[in-house]
Amino acid sequence: METENAVNYKFMGRSFTDLSINDDSSAFSDCNSDRSGEFSTASSQSRRLFLACTNSDNSDEFIRQLVSDLGSCSIDEQKNAAFELRLLAKNKPENRIKIAKAGAIKPLISLITSTDPNLQENGVTAILNLSLCDENKELIASSGAIKPLVRALRTGTSTANENAACALLRLSQVEENKVAIGRSGAIPLLVNLLENGGIRGKKDASTALYSLCTVKENKIKAVEAGIMKPLVELMADFGSNMVDKSAFVLSVLVSVPEAKTALVDEGGIPVLVEIIEVGSQRQKEIAAAILLQICEDSVVYRTKVAREGAIPPLVALSQSGTNRAKQKAEKLIELLRQPRSANAAASPSDL
Repeated sequence: METENAVNYKFMGRSFTDLSINDDSSAFSDCNSDRSGEFSTASSQSRRLFLACTNSDNSDEFIRQLVSDLGSCSIDEQKNAAFELRLLAKNKPENRIKIAKAGAIKPLISLITSTDPNLQENGVTAILNLSLCDENKELIASSGAIKPLVRALRTGTSTANENAACALLRLSQVEENKVAIGRSGAIPLLVNLLENGGIRGKKDASTALYSLCTVKENKIKAVEAGIMKPLVELMADFGSNMVDKSAFVLSVLVSVPEAKTALVDEGGIPVLVEIIEVGSQRQKEIAAAILLQICEDSVVYRTKVAREGAIPPLVALSQSGTNRAKQKAEKLIELLRQPRSANAAASPSDL
């Protein structure tokens, strides 16, 4: 397994080289716990939850009963138990440990494979909420959650899709899980969600892919799954609220030759040049960093970037950007101004 090395700073357990930009945390700040909104619970359920949460002893006993109900022969009892565990894990962080210690993880995972959409959704979301606790992540993965979560990505409701993507993101924060998630078939499904999902689905998919694609094997899977097309389209759409997220995902992909080729083939160069012209300061910096990566070893790509008119906006960025943006712009301008005649022989990767 090959993981990117780093020296400057970390986010989501990952370090970055000087080709990255200052702060990507806000770009990926909204893939979190169960964000399905308020639930229409029956009054009896509301009272039970209130009583359970006001007293620690009651809470422990209530959780044990709910875990027992997960194995009931009644699908309605299973639904109620999964729903209430989902809610308890969402609203009280300390309950996440209690629920896991009560043995809920394996029966909840079994619900993810249910053909009942509501039961599957509650199982997925309960696992997501439990995975927010670092102590639970390894137990969830070792209990066999990855493949059922991938199945939910394929067959579940839109909410199950999104929450499965978020749960896989949380599990991917344990480095050892990244290859297993990639080999489970998650990458093409996340790419599909990135391309065809709603705005929340696109955000959740991009965040999960960003984390998973620190591993070379997963980068290649993502490129083979056609990730470059939706990334370029989302970067080109300034009204999508996805320019930053898409650019950050692209920034982790372009270290592999397959991604550079796909980026150029999908028309990514003019989109990146436009971002340097009219994007925000952060967008300009990440676009310059990506172009610098694809141009460093390729005369052909330098020629394409120069022909798109990149030098004038890069000059402007070198004068008015952040210190890191200025450095990237200056390096890229220097590369683009190097001779591109027959004297500068193209490498085999350029051909």
